[in-house]
Amino acid sequence: MNGFSLRRLLAVIRKELRQLRRDRLTYAMIVGIPLMQLLLFGYAINMDVRHLPAAVVDQARSSASRELAEQLLQSRVFEFDEVLASPAAADRLLQQGTIKAAAIIPPDLEERLPDPDRKVFQLVVDGSDQVVQQAARQIGQFPVRSLMRGDASASSDDASAVEIVSYYNPQREAPLNTVPGLIGVILTMTMVMFTAIALVREREQGNLEFLITTPLSSAELTIGKVLPFIGIGLVQTTLVLILGAWVFQVPVRGSLLELYAAALVFIIASLALGIFISTLVTTQFQAMQAAIFTFLPQILLSGFIFPFEGMPTPAQWLAEVLPLTHFVRLVRGIMLRGAGLVDLWPELLALVVFATLAMLVATLRVHKRLD
Repeated sequence: MNGFSLRRLLAVIRKELRQLRRDRLTYAMIVGIPLMQLLLFGYAINMDVRHLPAAVVDQARSSASRELAEQLLQSRVFEFDEVLASPAAADRLLQQGTIKAAAIIPPDLEERLPDPDRKVFQLVVDGSDQVVQQAARQIGQFPVRSLMRGDASASSDDASAVEIVSYYNPQREAPLNTVPGLIGVILTMTMVMFTAIALVREREQGNLEFLITTPLSSAELTIGKVLPFIGIGLVQTTLVLILGAWVFQVPVRGSLLELYAAALVFIIASLALGIFISTLVTTQFQAMQAAIFTFLPQILLSGFIFPFEGMPTPAQWLAEVLPLTHFVRLVRGIMLRGAGLVDLWPELLALVVFATLAMLVATLRVHKRLD
């Protein structure tokens, strides 16, 4: 048995480095993943939320209520720049997800202001978003009475000035916020990776060459590969819904049929992305790397973990292109707020457009590879 040789060790190291240099995708991952994580965590992820969309329902219609609305604007946590006629209108916009909170100013505002035992106004928030609940606590500490008296410092009678009402999650239970979004995260991870690896495996095993000799068109091949995974995705959705209801008591307040329709569109979008990845790589390991590369921005920028409103504008633009961003809004709206697809049509439309374009591009790429 030969002893340890530094020369042979260096030869192996040089071989591995040359191989990495030839593998452009792996080389890009070595640089790209740390760079992406640094930019996302350092620049795009911001837990200090500001400018959440909100509305004011001014039932007092007095100089005091207008002054209170102005003071709320100065908080900069919520943007109270929409004035509504009634609490029912606020409830509707909350269900649609158009606003995240509504300040309900009562008709007897001026009688409440000098009485430290009564609430000055009510803040109704969308409890399906944990970030909104945290932001509401800052408004709960807002020195309402002191500011209305022209005193910038908080006093003891400000502690009970704001009544916070959390719609859709009054107990503020974390699973109600996380479980719906987890459906999208799980589907993203499995659908993209499964499809990308499955198609690359066909190529590695030589089955793709066999398929070329058959009369299959690129569209038939693409759809035939996608359909089984659609069934798998729907089974995964069902499992999460059953376990979420059984273990964490997460409700489905909206239409179950509409929830599955949204999941179906999202599954198709994720599968199309996986097919597209498979046309760019040559090995299963590369397919796995590329799939992971797409997971990071989707999970971090979708609003599932970090607040969407806390991101800078360029990061929000990027997030709007990603399918998980829209599916998280859809699934939370249907499951927790009882909204319908008619209420959430902009999110559904964005998902349909992404799925259509991604499937078209993936089919064209498969056709090119077959040629």
